[in-house]
Amino acid sequence: MAITKQKKVEIVDKLTKALKDAKALVFVNFHGLKVSDATALRRALKSEGVSYQVTKKTLTKRVLDAQMYEGASPELPGELAMAWGEDLVAPARGVYAFAKKFPEALSILGGVFEGRYMSKAEMEGIATIPETPVLRGMFVNIINSPIQRFAIALNEVAKKK
Repeated sequence: MAITKQKKVEIVDKLTKALKDAKALVFVNFHGLKVSDATALRRALKSEGVSYQVTKKTLTKRVLDAQMYEGASPELPGELAMAWGEDLVAPARGVYAFAKKFPEALSILGGVFEGRYMSKAEMEGIATIPETPVLRGMFVNIINSPIQRFAIALNEVAKKK
């Protein structure tokens, strides 16, 4: 069933407003994904503050051209959905987690990060960035390591004397 011109205008306006506030955007191919799995994906993304919408490629291209992102747009074969949000990493991380569960049905095609088009590999790299508490723990461990080694060295010197 064809979409009327009025409906297309509404869809383009809605996507334009949504993407204007988004800091990160992920293009998703969902060919062969079951409806129940797609619903679970939507719920998981929504709980992280990420919006997910299946879109027509022609309307998506129109919206993306209006946004004027840097670089070249990635190729978008197959069925297309977009995930976007205020968090820079959450859309990519959420889709990537589901892509691990359903590798034959769901894949990242690319995305937009900080106003620049990114390839599939770059978006998957962004998706593997640990969450903030984990990063803080890693940072504290790096800071603590030299101090801990110095204390061990002093302890060994004290044992010898």
